[in-house]
Amino acid sequence: MVRRRELLLDAAIRVLGERGMRALTHRAVDAEAGVAIGSTTNYFPTREALFVAVVERVSVMERDHFDEVAVRVCPTTPAELGRALAGFVRDAVGAHRALTLARYAILVEAGHNIKIRSRLAETGSRVDAWCANWLRQIGSRDPDHAVHVLGNYLTGLILHQLAIPDPEFEPAGSITALLESLVRPGSRRPVAVDLPERTSTP
Repeated sequence: MVRRRELLLDAAIRVLGERGMRALTHRAVDAEAGVAIGSTTNYFPTREALFVAVVERVSVMERDHFDEVAVRVCPTTPAELGRALAGFVRDAVGAHRALTLARYAILVEAGHNIKIRSRLAETGSRVDAWCANWLRQIGSRDPDHAVHVLGNYLTGLILHQLAIPDPEFEPAGSITALLESLVRPGSRRPVAVDLPERTSTP
């Protein structure tokens, strides 16, 4: 039963990632999975139930993929971490392209669905913790700040490559440059404080 459920959800992820949110129907998933019509409905009676299950499956799969990287990586320099993250990015736009596209479709839906937003936040916090630890290892004095800068950059980098593919895409150099700027002494600017205008003494 578990295997059939995962089979259907993996098919649903392919439908969502390759054809978009509107294409995610029970019939489309049945066809993609190569099962009898009505099979998806037996597990997920409504479209909402199907979508919520897809969100959970995507979160688990992405966490597993990231954990595979995390257990192999112990960076001591920006270049080492840059190469590791570049591999993760290449997989995101290559071998795991449909999964990544599904995630972006889910992110759009999360904008007006608080339950989905909360689920994504849970997965994101786990990834942030790993990245903050790596940034600390390569010398960041403020890993909590740096992890958000890095995360936003990687999200945009992946999205751009998915939308406008570059056949010569190689992200290691730009990721490493960003990491170097984040760990460079004094790289984070102090918060500006508005002071009252000074007046001259009469």
